Amino acid sequence: MACLRLGSKSEAFHREGHSWTCTTGLQSDVTIEVGDMFFHLHKFPLISRSGLLEKLIEDSSSESGSICVLKLVNIPGGAKAFELVTKFCYGVKIELTALNVVGLRCAAEYLQMTETYGEGNLNSKTEAFLNEVFSHWTDTIKALETCEEVLPYAEELHVVSRCIESLAMKACADPSLFNWSLSGNESKQSPENAELWNGISTEMKKQPSGEDWWHADVSFLSLPLYKRLILALESRGMKPEGIAASLIHYAKRYLPLMNRQSSFDDANHNNSGMAISNPSEADQRALLEQIVELLPNKKGVTSTKFLLRLLRTAMVLHASPLCRECLEKRVGAQLDQASLVDLLIPNMGYSETLYDIDCIQRILDHFLSIEQATSLAPSPCIVEEGQLMNGSDSLTPMTMVATIMDGYLAEVAPDVNFKLPNFESLAAAIPDYARPLDDGLYHAIDVYLKAHPWITDSEREQLCRLMNCQKLSLEASTHAAQNERLPLRVIVQVLFFEQLRLRTSVSGWFFVSENLDNSQNLGGNLGLLKNDVSHQMNPAKDHVMVVEDIKQRVLDLEMECSNMKEELQKLVKSKSSWKIFAKKFGFRKKSHPCCPKASKSDGIKVPTSSVNGQQNCGNGEVNCDTLKIN
Repeated sequence: MACLRLGSKSEAFHREGHSWTCTTGLQSDVTIEVGDMFFHLHKFPLISRSGLLEKLIEDSSSESGSICVLKLVNIPGGAKAFELVTKFCYGVKIELTALNVVGLRCAAEYLQMTETYGEGNLNSKTEAFLNEVFSHWTDTIKALETCEEVLPYAEELHVVSRCIESLAMKACADPSLFNWSLSGNESKQSPENAELWNGISTEMKKQPSGEDWWHADVSFLSLPLYKRLILALESRGMKPEGIAASLIHYAKRYLPLMNRQSSFDDANHNNSGMAISNPSEADQRALLEQIVELLPNKKGVTSTKFLLRLLRTAMVLHASPLCRECLEKRVGAQLDQASLVDLLIPNMGYSETLYDIDCIQRILDHFLSIEQATSLAPSPCIVEEGQLMNGSDSLTPMTMVATIMDGYLAEVAPDVNFKLPNFESLAAAIPDYARPLDDGLYHAIDVYLKAHPWITDSEREQLCRLMNCQKLSLEASTHAAQNERLPLRVIVQVLFFEQLRLRTSVSGWFFVSENLDNSQNLGGNLGLLKNDVSHQMNPAKDHVMVVEDIKQRVLDLEMECSNMKEELQKLVKSKSSWKIFAKKFGFRKKSHPCCPKASKSDGIKVPTSSVNGQQNCGNGEVNCDTLKIN
């Protein structure tokens, strides 16, 4: 902390109860009353430094020659500041710090302690020290906090505005470029964080880290000063993300309900370093409404989780309808970023339902109105089932909201006071193209039917019309086909569409398998004709090689056929060579005679053979004249 020592004399005052007495040995001739304290002083040291005291003492001395008694009612800083003023007038040692310089500066201005009444007067000393204070982050924070005690005078002297501008400039700049000590309100560092220099232990200054280094320090400011600081940061062009993060930190510090939520994960979260006395409900309500006004309007800067917590807290604190409406619109603008557990807002009104379903309906309607206004293209195509496996990045905001709302319906469906029109209103608000699959909606409908067994058959059919049986997965269709809670018409539709899906799948399988067989056969034939050396050749050369191989193979086959033809002609020239021919080609000699009479008598038909359309006799001989080989 910056410090300036003034004066050279030792302590010359002692206190007895509510009185300060000067120990110089001279009898006091003026008594000044400040609050409940009495200062027994001397006129000369006071009038040589203060224009106001000089005038008051002169006016009082003209009336009576006795001891002058003065009463200072509105002096800034009260008795504590006047004590330091009197010590300065007597030349006693005092220290100016960031904690007392603002009060002394205002008191010096009030008492008219200018250079007219002495060179190096308190007015100029405190002003020069203030400029030094503004160069340090921590000292500026402390000085701004003390402005609360003398706020009207500090405002008149522009001390508050200069402190805020100094803090805003440092928060927007890079703190690593300057020698700023941070976190002035933090606890002392442990001994292991101290370094030794020539055997002397010195504290290591904590270096700033991250863009949120200033959040904890400014959270100690009162709401009016903090609000002015946020506005100054905005005017200096700070990013909305930094302002939103600071507002979140400030809200969690002074709104205890923000840290007490219904989820188990948040219940274990404890801000032990922010334990302060809980403000009153009225103060919390005013604070919440101010924070909502200060939040940046840019979409996505403030998390949806924090906005929903603010909305829940606003309902508990009975904030103004305008504040709650503003929060609902902010949540609706980024509903696709919400989580299901944060949407389960307990009902604070007169409705019988466990959760505030009307609030979620208004949020959803606002989201749909924004999507409808911003969408310039026609309705997107239906998303395929496989795209759901790619993660939420590939999904549109409308599809993500549809998934969230289906989950919300399934969570609130067990409430017996949840009316069917409210269920239909929430479910039907989502357009059909936003649901790639209706499994989530089917699950919500099934839970609702299970929790409301008394609804009529017509109401069941009306409820089931919300889902599209064609958009159910195989698992959901299997479950629906065996679900006794569904109307019979719905079960028949599910079975019918499953049969169509199965028929389409089987037809597609046959088509694919046929193409696969053809490609395998073609690949096998080509594999026999290809040369192994052609693997690393380019496609044009591979094609030429395949054509050459086919030509060569055809020539080989023609030559082989010609050789067989010549041999057959040699073999059939003589009758004796037939046996060799028949043996070579696998013809066996029949044991029964082949004459027409025998065949007729035995009732056996003799098969006839034909080669190239020419038929032969069944007498066991081959007509060589009619045998032709191409």
